[in-house]
Amino acid sequence: MSYQQQADHAKQQPEQFWLEQAQQLAWYSPPEQALSQDEHGNYRWFKGGSMNTAYLALDYHCENGRAEQTALIYDSPVAEQKQQFTYAQLRDEVSSTAGMLAAQGVTKGDRVVLYMPMIPQAAIAMLACARLGAIHSVVFGGFAAQELAVRIDDAQPKVILTASCGLEGAKVINYMPMVSLALEQSQQMTTPVLVWQRPQQAVEFNQQYLDWQALQQQAEPADCVPVDATDPLYILYTSGTTGKPKGVVRDNGGHAVAMNYSMQAVYNVKPGDVFWAASDVGWVVGHSYIVYAPLIYGCTTILYEGKPVRTPDAGAFWRVASEHKVKVLFAAPTAFRAIKKRDPDGALVKDYDLSQLQDIFMAGERLDPPTLEWTINKTDKPVTDHWWQTETGWAIAGNPLGLERMPVKAGSATKALPGYQVTILDEMGDECGPMAQGFIAIKLPLPPGCLPTVWGDQARFESAYLKQFPGYYVSGDGGYIDEDDYLFVMGRIDDVINVAGHRLSTGEMEEVVGAHPAVAECAVIGSHDDLKGQVPFGLVVLKDGVQQSEQEVSKELVQKVRNEIGPLACFKQAIIVQRLPKTRSGKILRRTLRQLADGEEYAIPSTIDDPASLGEIEELMRQGRTMI
Repeated sequence: MSYQQQADHAKQQPEQFWLEQAQQLAWYSPPEQALSQDEHGNYRWFKGGSMNTAYLALDYHCENGRAEQTALIYDSPVAEQKQQFTYAQLRDEVSSTAGMLAAQGVTKGDRVVLYMPMIPQAAIAMLACARLGAIHSVVFGGFAAQELAVRIDDAQPKVILTASCGLEGAKVINYMPMVSLALEQSQQMTTPVLVWQRPQQAVEFNQQYLDWQALQQQAEPADCVPVDATDPLYILYTSGTTGKPKGVVRDNGGHAVAMNYSMQAVYNVKPGDVFWAASDVGWVVGHSYIVYAPLIYGCTTILYEGKPVRTPDAGAFWRVASEHKVKVLFAAPTAFRAIKKRDPDGALVKDYDLSQLQDIFMAGERLDPPTLEWTINKTDKPVTDHWWQTETGWAIAGNPLGLERMPVKAGSATKALPGYQVTILDEMGDECGPMAQGFIAIKLPLPPGCLPTVWGDQARFESAYLKQFPGYYVSGDGGYIDEDDYLFVMGRIDDVINVAGHRLSTGEMEEVVGAHPAVAECAVIGSHDDLKGQVPFGLVVLKDGVQQSEQEVSKELVQKVRNEIGPLACFKQAIIVQRLPKTRSGKILRRTLRQLADGEEYAIPSTIDDPASLGEIEELMRQGRTMI
């Protein structure tokens, strides 16, 4: 079936469409009904179906001819270590780890918090929880103790799993002080902590801090526990506007069906192919496309502990793709901008054989056209932008390469994928016409794989996502759909600024600024102005080796925005900075930058990757420095 046939089928007969996709999986008891509603009125998929996600990801393949195929490749330039697991080896590791958890009293429905670096045991522990029907909640290793404490209090885990340290380049990050402080700050002070000891950092074990390796060796292997399709698989916390993170719930059945479908329809891979999502298991991309989707589909997945640059150079991604014969590479645009900054001419690409690499996917933030163009030109590979959120678990819109390869439009995530009814609404909740910007919303019910609720907080689920436009899920992003049904995501709704009565997209200005040949990456922020309401200014990182002076580049950028958007944009400041403050997942901290620009009090987000970058910009603003 073509894209349009599948999209129409999913829209007109959603239950039949998704039951057909569910039949691709090995259920213990297949669902007879696709869609239902719970006591709160939340939509649920495949109620009554019985299954186990770890069985689908491991045991099923071992029973059907893939036992000796490589399931997981661990590649760590920072630990100088590589390791491979076949499906049979990974199943056995998961089974013994599940046995270790069961010996600690973990059973179906219990929560387990993981605070882990990018090592195989992170993925193994996630699958071990799934094997028992326990609910895992992964917290990015290295998060601040306070943030870990909040998540521990909300999830109330039976056990915490961690490692002795994480590795950030040459730095060793000792996890033990952060875990200890988090437990002191939480209401779960006596929760047992199982620690995987890495050679870079020793741990002193005691009655609460237990030796993971020793306990796993002693454990009896555990079998898969059948769960209902609507039982939770995991909780993943996403930042909330109130300061308290929201626990996005992912169920077992809908998630497995969506993961399996997306590997074929979106990424166009086949069982046995090598799939690499260059993310972290602390983020939704890591959950969906490092651990679950590739293994459920029978692919080989890569778990990479390192950066796109400085491990050891900007050729790191190309080395991994070449060495492991990667067919599809998926990473955030910020990774490619970092590579572009260090290697603007793409010289390092030529050092590696990328003949096996068929497609590059990007998501996690808006893919600016200059980064799209640079990546295509330097790699000679097709690049697909696709848009999704922690809440949805898989792509809302994209180029469905497994159905048909559509023409690329720079700045667009292509079309809504089958199952998603995406529309643009104005402030009154009325549908906008083609090219009109507004709120991006998705008509309910959301397809399988998306969040059915927020952990322990139905009221917050409704207020955050459902109340603004009844009958729709509100994405929080703004954009427009063109005459060809291509979706353009222009950024968070609060990235639209009002300049003297004109509503302007800072994302559009970023496109213009980012297209300058000297610019590696940029952010355009709106700040308060007594006369015009808001005015934009740019923060710009230059490529390495730029010959022009900073002042020349800044003047050209101001003129460029004036020429391409118009004088009404009032873009008069372009400040050159060494780096932009980002989360560890690569998103620029625009909200914090706006607070900084307006002189408001702000808290340094727990997710920040490089706190010094914020300090540098604060100092420039304090000096009132511009480059014009």
